[in-house]
Amino acid sequence: LKLPPSFNVDRSAMHKSSAMVLLLAALAAAPLVNAAHLSQSSAANPIRKVVTMLQAMQTKVTEEGKKADELFEKYTCYCKSSGGNLAASIESAETKIAELSSSIESDSEKKAKLEGDLSSHQEDRDAANKAMAEATAVRETEKAAFDKALGESKTNLVAMRKAVEALEKGMAGNFLQSRAAGLVQRFVTSSRGLLETDRQAVLAFLSGQQASSYAPQSGEITGILKQMEDEMFADQKDMIATEDAAVKAYEGLIAAKKKEVAALSKSIEEKSMRVADLGVKLAEMKNDHEDTVEGHEDDKQFLADLKKNCASKSGVHEEEKKMRAQEIVALADTIKILNDDDALELFKKTLPSSSASFVQMQASTSALRAQAAAMLAQARAQLSPGQGRQRVDFISLALRGRKVGFEKIITLIDELVATLKKEQTDDDHKKEY
Repeated sequence: LKLPPSFNVDRSAMHKSSAMVLLLAALAAAPLVNAAHLSQSSAANPIRKVVTMLQAMQTKVTEEGKKADELFEKYTCYCKSSGGNLAASIESAETKIAELSSSIESDSEKKAKLEGDLSSHQEDRDAANKAMAEATAVRETEKAAFDKALGESKTNLVAMRKAVEALEKGMAGNFLQSRAAGLVQRFVTSSRGLLETDRQAVLAFLSGQQASSYAPQSGEITGILKQMEDEMFADQKDMIATEDAAVKAYEGLIAAKKKEVAALSKSIEEKSMRVADLGVKLAEMKNDHEDTVEGHEDDKQFLADLKKNCASKSGVHEEEKKMRAQEIVALADTIKILNDDDALELFKKTLPSSSASFVQMQASTSALRAQAAAMLAQARAQLSPGQGRQRVDFISLALRGRKVGFEKIITLIDELVATLKKEQTDDDHKKEY
């Protein structure tokens, strides 16, 4: 809190002025109090009353100083504990930021590698699927060619067997007129492994040039045809074996590719999940990193402000202790003045004795009023417009009147002293913490 502009004055000077005002007000009140209570021999000494009041104020200022010291000690403890906690928090945040940065970098590299593996696995799986598709297409082509070749081979083999049977039975004429003879003729014509002489002999027989003179016992044509039959059977077996091997190779290839595709698909699924998990983890760590960095900056700023405020508060507290010490010194000086022998002599000279006559008392009333008015004027000069000058003016006005008794004037002076005391207390409460 800051004091209003009207309080921007030299506090040490103001406290010394307040002490002098209290002293002058006490001296002004003393003759009036004794004049009003002269008949009471047991009346209390007014100066002693003021001294007691000042001693109470001195005690209160001392207690307030102790309370202020206790509060400052607590505030200092708060500064130390809060500063330590903030320093620990800042250190922890710095460690966490470094760890998060390292983890983010490491996981980002892992994620990039996994994404590269995923791309490679997907390419390998596509290549495997393509290889299976191509192998299947080739297998289908080979299968169609095999089926066609096997069918022709079987047909030619059946025709060849019929030719051999017809020759062995002596039924060559009937055979030459059958469809099988035409098949045998086409086969012999296209056969590459047959000797040309044998080819011409068989073709001559099949064309009917030797049919009438053919002697089955010689067995020449029959032997050639049987040899061709055996060769055709062997070729057919080789063809089937080759087909079986091709089928087995195809099935092995397809099985291997399917296994490869399954493994790649499993790896792709697992790594896709790992990439997704790492993506979530990275997002969380980046958010945590951002929040930690922001909190770290806030803590650093708060710690800097705390150090500044604590240092400022220490200066304010020292200044207040200094001013409070000046207040106590001012009160002690005032009490010392009031307790001094010179003050006592002045008090005795100012007050009439108990044996004075009523006429003497009345004669001295005017002098007492003048003396009190002079002291009030001196007190007024020590006050600023906002420090009770109006009350002093009102008391002076009352002194100049004739209808106002000393009791009321004394009451006004007591109220002025109480007001000054209250303003002093209020002023203490308006100190900046």
